[in-house]
Amino acid sequence: MISAFEYVTVLISIILGLGITQILTGIADLVHQSKRVKIYGPHLLWVLIVLVLHVQEWWVTFDLRTFAPWRLPIFLFVMIYPIILFILARLLFPFGIQEGFIDLKEFYYENYKKIFLFGIVLSVLALLDSILIREEMKMDELLPKLVVPGVLLIVCLKRKLPEWAHYIISIGFLMALTLTIIIQWNEWLLS
Repeated sequence: MISAFEYVTVLISIILGLGITQILTGIADLVHQSKRVKIYGPHLLWVLIVLVLHVQEWWVTFDLRTFAPWRLPIFLFVMIYPIILFILARLLFPFGIQEGFIDLKEFYYENYKKIFLFGIVLSVLALLDSILIREEMKMDELLPKLVVPGVLLIVCLKRKLPEWAHYIISIGFLMALTLTIIIQWNEWLLS
């Protein structure tokens, strides 16, 4: 007989797997069509960030193995984060195989506000999850979950940011994600 945790994580894993599939398929499509694709740095960095967020979510889901009792509303709440990640993964790539030239810089600037809005939703969900499900109340853990949506909201509200700002934001988020993993090295241990 399987535990409640094992049961609910099956669907979470499937959705995260679908999101990772979207990202890897998108990357493979870009490589396959490389002669027709103009790469853009911030776009590729967001692809990497969202991929790491998928893996990170799968990893931290293991922390819920001791959570009890599982009820449908709690499960639905926990499911929202992987679902938003999946949507975000899909938003990162142009639909299907397109004719002609694919300019990822143009694609990025047409879509970054949608991507950032979903990033805001992810940050708010992470904050709520920390408080309501994982009962983490330490300010040093909650502060980054407040800064991320703040920065993304400011960028979304701005009419236009210079190109260098998009590089700084994407590099900054990737560095923050990497530093979090390094700083919390011992917390990322499965035992």
